[in-house]
Amino acid sequence: MLPDYDFMSDITEETTTRFVTFITPGLKRFDLAVTSTNRFYGKKLITDLQAGVTVIIGPDDLEEEGYLEHVFKLSSEEAAELAEFLQLVVGVVNFTD
Repeated sequence: MLPDYDFMSDITEETTTRFVTFITPGLKRFDLAVTSTNRFYGKKLITDLQAGVTVIIGPDDLEEEGYLEHVFKLSSEEAAELAEFLQLVVGVVNFTD
């Protein structure tokens, strides 16, 4: 079909996606899609539907200073409020390999 392409992987799997909209105490609105998949070592795909940004996030990423600010282009206050929500959603990473 595409003879010049060198596919490294091409997998289809069933996923679940949670769509959530909320306003933080600082009055920042988030419209997120949280996708759970068997890939990415149990981390979640978090999509900011307003900005069109998707990142793979696990508990270790939430602990990394400046990570949410950088990937979602947020102030430190906004990132702290988002992290509070994501800590409930992301959970513990389970290695399956």
